[in-house]
Amino acid sequence: MSDDSEPAENISGGVDGGGIAAEFDPATADTRTEAVVDRLGELYWQKTYGGQDAFTCLVRTILSQNTSDKASQPAHDELMGRYNSPNADLAEALAAADQPTLAETISSAGLYNQKSEVIVATAEWVLDEFGSAAAFDSFVRDGEPADVRETLLEVRGVGPKTADCVLLFAGGRSGVFPVDTHVHRIYRRLGIAPKDADHELVREVLERELPAEKCGFGHTATIQFGREYCTARKPACLEDPEACPMADLCDQVGVYPETGEVVDPADAPE
Repeated sequence: MSDDSEPAENISGGVDGGGIAAEFDPATADTRTEAVVDRLGELYWQKTYGGQDAFTCLVRTILSQNTSDKASQPAHDELMGRYNSPNADLAEALAAADQPTLAETISSAGLYNQKSEVIVATAEWVLDEFGSAAAFDSFVRDGEPADVRETLLEVRGVGPKTADCVLLFAGGRSGVFPVDTHVHRIYRRLGIAPKDADHELVREVLERELPAEKCGFGHTATIQFGREYCTARKPACLEDPEACPMADLCDQVGVYPETGEVVDPADAPE
């Protein structure tokens, strides 16, 4: 169980994004995927989604690319402290930012030169296409999800996971399951997605096999499960098959307790 303080109720989409309460009962799951997410629902505190400012969420997700929350959160806090003010548009402030200064500000996030260039370019794009961060926020909240996703993917430095996080955490859209490295590894290791599936195929499988209101929680809870149990190199089942709460639902693709070997599921033999 995570020590993080979380709300006791999961509202997929947030109070302003639909207010759909998700129930978690593995005994009534229609698919193995749903049984996994339901068990995660019993393991971890549940979150509320939606309500974040879209441009701020986009910047935060760019900062988190290829690094941990522990490293990216201070960078986000420093950026917001320097560039965000109550009466200013954050997109305008970042579009006008001196790139080396911005890079120094977000240095704790890693790849700070590249990320600072992407953030400045993204802020310029928001202003060119929408006129302001507020108008971009309205587009993310009110636009057709497929159109929003397609538009975001046209932006340099914005990949599928970043686009889906903006849809989920800012747009409050149900049925969106962002796929990061934890999600990609775990659902192939479980045998739910094909062992050689790319991130997009894993996403398609999960969104197809889960009720829409469980996708948001499934994303965050899977990440927590990946940190605590199903790590890349030393999953809990490696030394004790009963140590993992998913033991009876997992195919252990690429995990070999008898030899202590762990490989990427894509490299596991047929």
